[in-house]
Amino acid sequence: MDLFWLYWALAASAFTSATILPGTSEAAFVLFVQNRPEAWAGALLVAGTANGLGSIASYGMGRLFPDKKKPSEKVLRWLNRYGIWTLLLAWLPVVGDGLPIAAGWLRLPFWKSCIMLVAGKFIRYGVLLAGMKAWL
Repeated sequence: MDLFWLYWALAASAFTSATILPGTSEAAFVLFVQNRPEAWAGALLVAGTANGLGSIASYGMGRLFPDKKKPSEKVLRWLNRYGIWTLLLAWLPVVGDGLPIAAGWLRLPFWKSCIMLVAGKFIRYGVLLAGMKAWL
């Protein structure tokens, strides 16, 4: 498959994985890098950016929630306790999907939220990449 289309497939997987839609971005990222190791930097850039954009879309959905419809209590407790830094953990399974939604619902500052969300995503894929290089 052409590298161009591989990047698009990785981007689609990474974007949907950051929303409430099911996705397998870690598996797609690992397979991409295993099959095209020379393109690891592009894969990191595409996966981190697309996954970050998916979380930003979830933040936007949270802003659209009516005030009466609250996100998960657990997620709200994390955000109220640790603040915007919690968004670095938006990559976590289960609760991670709710963090950007709750951040939008709480009207946390947009640009600071974007920075934390995207930074967390790049950290995750960077750690995954480093682990692959160490083990493979």
